[in-house]
Amino acid sequence: ARLGLEFRTVSPRVDEASTMRSGLEPADIAKALARAKADAIASIEPGSVVIGSDQLVAFDGRILGKPETEHRAVEQLLNLSGREHQLITALAIADASGVEIHVDFATLLMRTLGRDEAARYVAADRPLDCAGSYKIESLGIALFDRIDSNDQTAIMGLPLIALSRMLRSRGFQIP
Repeated sequence: ARLGLEFRTVSPRVDEASTMRSGLEPADIAKALARAKADAIASIEPGSVVIGSDQLVAFDGRILGKPETEHRAVEQLLNLSGREHQLITALAIADASGVEIHVDFATLLMRTLGRDEAARYVAADRPLDCAGSYKIESLGIALFDRIDSNDQTAIMGLPLIALSRMLRSRGFQIP
């Protein structure tokens, strides 16, 4: 919508769990999932330009999943407290010409949090379905001291600078 284009969203049927267990590096997992999502929809929407994306949090050599409970969310935040982690966002565009993939890496430094602060944040923003246990687009922005990224929109799940470039190369007029 921000690019002024008409679109619709369709949820792909992709087995994310098996890809997460594949042993691939985090960036390769994000790319594989973005591509799988784009391919899944492209197969049922022939002739369309399909955008798939995936985002994950990489920390200490592992991928942080969605906490699902308040307790696990608080623990994830305390593990990230005062430390850097990576937010990896992959974007795949599938059309009749094939698939193009872009990956964006953001490095985030979470400020030092106490248990009470982490619990207060979790109660307020309810990030139980968010990897890393924060909603950067909401109150979660207050948890950070620094965010380094080539495309700030990527931290919210869709790198619009890369998407614009990729769509322009396919003939879309933006703006």
